[in-house]
Amino acid sequence: MECVYLHGFASGPKSEKALYFAEHLRQNDIQVAIPDLNLPSFRKMTLSSQLKIANELLEGRNEKSVLLFGSSMGGLLSTILSLEHKSVAGLVLLAPGFGLERRWQTLWGEDALERWRRDGFLNVHHYAYDKEMKLDVSFLDDALSYKTDGLIVSVPTLVVHGEHDDVVPIEESRRFADENPGLVDLHVLNDDHFLMADLDGIWRLVRSHLESMKR
Repeated sequence: MECVYLHGFASGPKSEKALYFAEHLRQNDIQVAIPDLNLPSFRKMTLSSQLKIANELLEGRNEKSVLLFGSSMGGLLSTILSLEHKSVAGLVLLAPGFGLERRWQTLWGEDALERWRRDGFLNVHHYAYDKEMKLDVSFLDDALSYKTDGLIVSVPTLVVHGEHDDVVPIEESRRFADENPGLVDLHVLNDDHFLMADLDGIWRLVRSHLESMKR
């Protein structure tokens, strides 16, 4: 089995979480690809552009040969991709960004959304580059064209979510688990959206998930 790791919004392929899990997966003989989803540029990035990058990695893979591992927005992308590719054998989702189209108002605030529309871009702190960067309003318009809740998966799925997450409320993952009985294994941790408090504990959950997928 191979793994494709999809990083979160305003993050990158060298994030601490991405490198941590890639190293542990490789130690367990699983090759890992971590594409940069900021391409062609963060300013021009959309859900569609990110999905295109991931789609190119998944094309031509054998059936049930890939684990999709996604963090935050990467978790949402992984779930969408699993509905389209028979190569996906399972999912690991860390604080997945479900319900995006319902959460824009709360996430950004009415004033920021109006400013985004008026100016054509929004300044966002990019964690990978550690600076403010512009994001075009095309990101918002593109995201609103996708269904990001009520997603029904067909592969075994591990979801890890922090109960103190103030970016993607834990209720989003609870709803997802309720809508996918028997396939989604939800673990709620005493953590926030970044899920950095106990990476070793999350790895133990991932390793157990991988073992259960082999049965």
